[in-house]
Amino acid sequence: MSHLQAVRIQHEVGEEYLAGLMELFGSAWWMAGRTVEETRLILRESDLLVVLIDSACDTVVGFARALTDYAHVALVLDVVVAPESRGSGYGALLVDTVVQKLSQVRSIELVCQPELVPFYSRWGFTNQVGNSRLMRRTSDPALVPRQLSP
Repeated sequence: MSHLQAVRIQHEVGEEYLAGLMELFGSAWWMAGRTVEETRLILRESDLLVVLIDSACDTVVGFARALTDYAHVALVLDVVVAPESRGSGYGALLVDTVVQKLSQVRSIELVCQPELVPFYSRWGFTNQVGNSRLMRRTSDPALVPRQLSP
């Protein structure tokens, strides 16, 4: 059995997996400061959750979510794989599952770091978005670029 066959896909996170999800969130710079209360709210209010559970050890090894109207637009967020499982195909399984679940949506969008553009392009994502620009209003200092000293 391949390692991908040993992974169970779920669309919810039970309390028994919350600590593991928090550990997974802690491995990603943009999620590291999230609290359990914020995470419960995220889980409750997201339209689509994709959770990968390693069946052998019953732990969370991957997560993604989306906000969507299921017709015109979806925003994919928080795609993350446990550090020790990166390069295993779990990221591709997450994105495959998300794209399949959102196949009827006209535009699926996401934000990623430049080095991940080739990864996401396999599903037809492009950074060629015309004159559109990402804009942000945030109180999270981790999401504000550091100013370089002169």
